[in-house]
Amino acid sequence: MMVRGVASTGFGDEAEDPPIKPLTREEAQALRIKSPQLSPWRVVAAQVVVGGLVVLAVWLVFGRPELVQSAFYGALVAVLPGALMARGATSRLSSLSLGTSAVSVLLWGVVKIGVSIGMLMLAPKLVQLLSWPFLLATLVLCMQVYWVALLWRGR
Repeated sequence: MMVRGVASTGFGDEAEDPPIKPLTREEAQALRIKSPQLSPWRVVAAQVVVGGLVVLAVWLVFGRPELVQSAFYGALVAVLPGALMARGATSRLSSLSLGTSAVSVLLWGVVKIGVSIGMLMLAPKLVQLLSWPFLLATLVLCMQVYWVALLWRGR
């Protein structure tokens, strides 16, 4: 089908978008209430809770200090870089414009990965009798909080 000399794909490409209507102050406030943003600090706090529960469970079930220390360090590897990124990405400087916000999240994401890798490389030197399975299991469980955060946010 040809519309004004342009081939149509049949998907409604030729239809014009409706004009964008700016929201009133009341409509904007209602939209913010209906779909609030999830604070990255809430995610970090949830990671602290999950890490604490895993460390407590390791202590109660196994009672061996080296396993508890390994689990604790695994929680730190998840929480500290996450808190660093949350601090950097929510700073006043990063909220100047949409562009600086995007660059800030990208930059702090790279910093978070670097700090995590550095902490994992230092683990054998910092934790006596390190148990990698307990460290990594705790790290993975703390990282699963991101999936739960998506459920908090809803649709």
